[in-house]
Amino acid sequence: MRVHLGSDHAGLELKDHLLNWLVDAGHEVVDHGPFVYDALDDYPVFCLRAAEGVAAERAEGLDSLGVVIGGSGNGEQIAANKVQGIRSALVWSEETATLAREHNDANVISVGGRMHTLEEMTRFIELFLATPFPGDERHVRRIGQLATYETEGLLPELPASALQGTAPDAEDA
Repeated sequence: MRVHLGSDHAGLELKDHLLNWLVDAGHEVVDHGPFVYDALDDYPVFCLRAAEGVAAERAEGLDSLGVVIGGSGNGEQIAANKVQGIRSALVWSEETATLAREHNDANVISVGGRMHTLEEMTRFIELFLATPFPGDERHVRRIGQLATYETEGLLPELPASALQGTAPDAEDA
């Protein structure tokens, strides 16, 4: 599998570690930077490129995934999610790494380089890459709603349960 990496200065140590770890695990790695430590670098420069690489290859039918890394992972996830076709999840545990794939078919994950040990983050990424999307109908439906909103700006229809009545006033509660 091809794995696209992008980070900022706070994720540089993990990104450099992942380059070797991923190659040793048989993956092809595309490193979008940074390539040297710069405390003033901007994560969108690198994370948007990693997400764009994943989106372009998935549009071609390739099974590419991505990992973006920062101090907390928050900004990097936001940046990746700005790229059309990307579903990026912030991962902070083994369970969130697995659920990102199983429930959301996430194609990029974000991790916080200052939040976990190198071993923990490597494990999160290992689980993310190894977990398939099972394609359960409810998850496919929800992903479809997001994709329709992303491409057409159409909100999903409200379910009948949301249309019946109104919420009680605070005085009625």
